[in-house]
Amino acid sequence: MTSILIGLIVLGLKGLAWWLTGSIALYSDALESIVNVVTAIGALIAVRLAQRPADATLPYGYHKAEYFSAVLVGVMIIVAAILILREAFFGFLAPELPDAPVQGLAVSGIATVINLVWAAVLIREGRKARSPAISADGKHLMTDVVSTGGVLVGLVLVFATGIAQLDAVLAALVALNILWSGWGVIRDSVGGLMDVAVPPETQRTIREVISANADGALEAHDIRTRQAGKMTFIDFHLVVPGTMTVEVAHAICDGIEAKLREAVEDVQINIHVEPEDKAKHAGIVVL
Repeated sequence: MTSILIGLIVLGLKGLAWWLTGSIALYSDALESIVNVVTAIGALIAVRLAQRPADATLPYGYHKAEYFSAVLVGVMIIVAAILILREAFFGFLAPELPDAPVQGLAVSGIATVINLVWAAVLIREGRKARSPAISADGKHLMTDVVSTGGVLVGLVLVFATGIAQLDAVLAALVALNILWSGWGVIRDSVGGLMDVAVPPETQRTIREVISANADGALEAHDIRTRQAGKMTFIDFHLVVPGTMTVEVAHAICDGIEAKLREAVEDVQINIHVEPEDKAKHAGIVVL
């Protein structure tokens, strides 16, 4: 809810800056803020949906809902960029110098400071919670801050030189920057939807934990991981001596799972126990 409130405040300020100046560049900045509000609403819905517990319909949980929200963010960013490019094109054909430079720049500057602070908060909290939706929202806001900063510097040049076409050129540059941001958000989200593996450093931690806590087993192979929102899924085959009882093998699995839960947050683990004749002698982890 805070993101939506801040988005509405920033949208109002940027809309006021555009109304005061008539600048196409500031219009593009205000249009991007509309995207910010829409995506903040999408992120709120996705985060709440992702927190729902697994059920019979979705036995692995609702964690991937956040990736759909992040894809929506990327699509909205691209749509905004296309609209901005359209305005920039017509503005370049019929250029006009913006009005009220000092007031417009001041109002836009205040909006940018608010966005900067909130973007930093969202990025930090998104990483802490391992939330793709919150992280995408924060990264998009930070892109907005950078593009607005460029617009403000550029508008100073417009007013100083009197070259009205620069206003349209600035808007086009903002649009290109937004397009790049949108592509990055969609690329990262599609990776999550495709069951991308956890980062290499996390994979190393998982291997080390299994190796150090599987006393009595012979080998672990076919270790696979995937990320779905903040949840990490781990599954592998654990080879044990053929004479080992089910009770002892189960105890080894419990020990490994307990240590993995200490090392990796929000994790679901599936271990398939096999007899020694199933050993591959080339597994990822040999104990």
